[in-house]
Amino acid sequence: MARILIIDDEQNMRRILTLILQEAGHTVSEASGVTSALSKLATEAFDLVISDKKMPDGDGFDVLRFCRENEPSLPVVILTALATVELAVEAMQAGAFDFISKPFVPEVVTAVAKRATERTQLLRENEVLREEAKRFAFADEILGVSLAITHLKETIAKVAPTNATVLITGETGTGKELVARAIHKGSSRSQTTFLAVNCAAVSEHLLESELFGHEKGSFTGADKPRQGLFEAANHGTLFLDEAGEMSLGLQAKLLRVLTDGQFLRVGATVPRTVDVRVIVATHRNLHERVKEGLFREDLYYRLAVVPIEIPPLRNRRDDIPVLVDFLIKQVSRELKVSPRIVSPEAIAKLMSYSFPGNVRELRNLVERACILASGNVISSEDLVLASNGGSNEPITRTAETLPPNTDLPTFLDSIESRLIKHALSDSGGVQAEAARRLGISRSDIAYKIKKHHLQ
Repeated sequence: MARILIIDDEQNMRRILTLILQEAGHTVSEASGVTSALSKLATEAFDLVISDKKMPDGDGFDVLRFCRENEPSLPVVILTALATVELAVEAMQAGAFDFISKPFVPEVVTAVAKRATERTQLLRENEVLREEAKRFAFADEILGVSLAITHLKETIAKVAPTNATVLITGETGTGKELVARAIHKGSSRSQTTFLAVNCAAVSEHLLESELFGHEKGSFTGADKPRQGLFEAANHGTLFLDEAGEMSLGLQAKLLRVLTDGQFLRVGATVPRTVDVRVIVATHRNLHERVKEGLFREDLYYRLAVVPIEIPPLRNRRDDIPVLVDFLIKQVSRELKVSPRIVSPEAIAKLMSYSFPGNVRELRNLVERACILASGNVISSEDLVLASNGGSNEPITRTAETLPPNTDLPTFLDSIESRLIKHALSDSGGVQAEAARRLGISRSDIAYKIKKHHLQ
């Protein structure tokens, strides 16, 4: 129950009020005058103050003013034996919660205390919610109610105000750029530039120029000098998505700019200096790539100052209804159609699906359903899910069709070939899209297509 402070110079009056309120389950503290009351209010927390109007060392209105200045949400009830309409109006105008005249009825006292303490609790809960909302305001686009998302937002809130390099890991489609943007919004650089580049979507030669810029004549077609993303993002944030696909040579140059803020444009001999916060993302296990000799160990430890792992959607199914509601509103606006209602059966179908493509796949499903739904209600039949849904069905079928005594390398090659065929088919033959679906780089898929003679 509530903690209540009773202020009255008459001991018997204090004791009667104390017994009434204790009987109602409250914890009661007493003060014999204004001076002792203000001392208690300055050092202890209360949910309600009940104060006499006239006391030898002051006035109940002195207590009221103190509370309004120091804790506006704390309700104060004024007691007086000289009740008048004018006094009641004065008390209310001064900010009193209520006014009780002496002699009082015990039921009136308990009723007023109940209303006042419930109001205090509500106000404090609202304040907590406001502070929580303020704390996570920069991460408002990261939706979810699961413990995983709450923990993710808490981590972002801690790291955002710092200048630390952040390594974001997670499966394709989990929203790594969304997290990077939230970190930027919560930082002191929020009013400056945020730039992003997908390192897997650009060839090695072009990526170096894209990141660091080039001088005139440094290569064929370089007819004028050009600044790179590091210069363009000076004093801001640069997000390097799929940084695990960088060549070892580019990794060395990235390490230098992270270490001392210096880099060379392609074809330049004089280094340039920038102040850029770098956020890196990858779906790969960089630690394993270090073991394989594909990623610099010194760069890995430089990047992984603050690692943030985004959980896949299948591990936070409680978030699916929230995401569906948001995505339907978003997609409806984009398609200029009336918002759809999702049937309970459709929600249940989504909740049981594994979502290998994570939130990106969920958005595609919602968009397709909004287009194909015959009415305003999206049914389970409107949701066309991938046949494998993250299962091992393609592998099982592959194993069944292989000759007996097939060795492991041949088996794995067969699986890889079939997965690439499916990805290319689903992507309309576009290699970049197929690579994205498979979670590999464009150079990797080009090599594997040639290896398996798929084109």
